[in-house]
Amino acid sequence: MKVTVTGATGSLGRTLVAELNEQGHEVIALSRSARSGVEKLGSRAKVLEWPSPKEAPPPPEALEGQEAVIHLLGEPIDQRWSDEVKQELRDSRVLSTRQLVEGMRAAGPRLEVLISQSASGYYGDRGNEELDESSAAGDDFLADMVVEWEAEATKAEELGVRVVTTRTGVVLSEEGGALEKMLPFFKAGVGGPVAGGRQYVPWVHADDLTGALVAVMENDAATGPVNVSAPEPATNKELSKTLGRVLKRPAFAPVPGLAVKALYGEMAQIVIAGQRMFPRRLQALGYSFRQPELEAALRSATGKE
Repeated sequence: MKVTVTGATGSLGRTLVAELNEQGHEVIALSRSARSGVEKLGSRAKVLEWPSPKEAPPPPEALEGQEAVIHLLGEPIDQRWSDEVKQELRDSRVLSTRQLVEGMRAAGPRLEVLISQSASGYYGDRGNEELDESSAAGDDFLADMVVEWEAEATKAEELGVRVVTTRTGVVLSEEGGALEKMLPFFKAGVGGPVAGGRQYVPWVHADDLTGALVAVMENDAATGPVNVSAPEPATNKELSKTLGRVLKRPAFAPVPGLAVKALYGEMAQIVIAGQRMFPRRLQALGYSFRQPELEAALRSATGKE
């Protein structure tokens, strides 16, 4: 397929572009800076510049004649939230998706599918409740943002485009994301469960995230929200204990919720809150997980295989 990828120069984007190349797809990568895109992607994709994703659609040549779009663009969530940061988190997702759909509207009828990255934050903090794609949205900042984000993507259905919103859990990858921030503490022997450790973590290995994105792109039966997480979520305590075992470091130092809030402010909710999320739609579509077991996934992600 002829595929356009936004956010292609991030850690996930680079991995996805490599996977698409391996499977024989032709890739156009959108980057705010063409020079940076070429430096990071080399010859694996044709790089086009999209300098202002919140203010203007992508260049027409990025979408004309293409069959699929995978939209990964969004400001990193794992930073201390001020009012300005929260606005940027929202705008970088909602407004860029709105501009992307406007660009698709002008590109003509060939586009078949839009895969728009979403997040497990859609569900809010739900304790032990089992969550699948039919579960209602939460009512906190992240949930509200994701609802808006998905609504913008869904507007592409008006163009006759199949739309999939991939509600992604905590990605296990040594490059970027939650695991990268956890590793220094665990390697120093001061890691452990956070805020009691009972909250569920809907984890997914980076290989399964890219695998799932390609799978739903290629499968015409995939529509609407699709949870992207391992078959069995783990509690924060289970994740901490397993990571300690993988790194051969103690993992018993509890981290009080108040300490996390003092360190990260409102952003602490992504660590303290939990979602017991299951990928039922992905499994129904026949996706075969590459890393379904937590310990093996952590060993792969940390290079401790």
